[in-house]
Amino acid sequence: MPQLTADAPLARRRLRSAAIAIAVLAGAVFSVAGATPASATPPGIPSKATAQSQLNALTVATEGSTSGYSRDLFPHWITISGSCNTREQVLKRDGTSVVVDSSCAAISGRWYSPYDGATWSAASDVDIDHVVPLAEAWRSGANSWTTSRRQSFANDLSRPQLIAVTDNVNQSKGDQDPSTWQPSLSSYRCTYSKMWITVKYNWSLRLQSSEKSALQAMLNTCSS
Repeated sequence: MPQLTADAPLARRRLRSAAIAIAVLAGAVFSVAGATPASATPPGIPSKATAQSQLNALTVATEGSTSGYSRDLFPHWITISGSCNTREQVLKRDGTSVVVDSSCAAISGRWYSPYDGATWSAASDVDIDHVVPLAEAWRSGANSWTTSRRQSFANDLSRPQLIAVTDNVNQSKGDQDPSTWQPSLSSYRCTYSKMWITVKYNWSLRLQSSEKSALQAMLNTCSS
């Protein structure tokens, strides 16, 4: 082991100064990136106990068909406030340090996609997912709704029905239910199941047996 010399106190001071400089630099970089990590946080996600009660209360039935279905029957991305539509509202809600132009379009920001763990800095790389897809809602009872009710469902900002995620992940999900599609980030499946359950419960939509089994398995992974 090398012996300390008379220059040791000076060496220690230099090391300490270097460490402080590195810490300051790291803090500056973190400040530029954002004080908190980007994260999508839809409102109204229930506890495990509440989600379990809601799941137990849902009607299980054979899934309906997509006969007559069209996305146009669910008018979405309507104006919410000023010039901001539903998509733009969710981009602002779910992103970090989001900057919008005069027409409310996001021109910069960061978005974390909890389905796959990716982070994006361009709004064009992000889709707004309907947690319960529109076609799935149609097959589960929305086919009998009025257009006004379907519009409310497609633009629901008060429940965890809309979330910003990676665009191609959203496209791969399509209109599948949890029996055939779940987030690739397994740690998010608990939250996903709670969101799906409470949306179906609050909108009085049915679910099929395989869907309920998948949701129960996902919910069982929740700690609270």
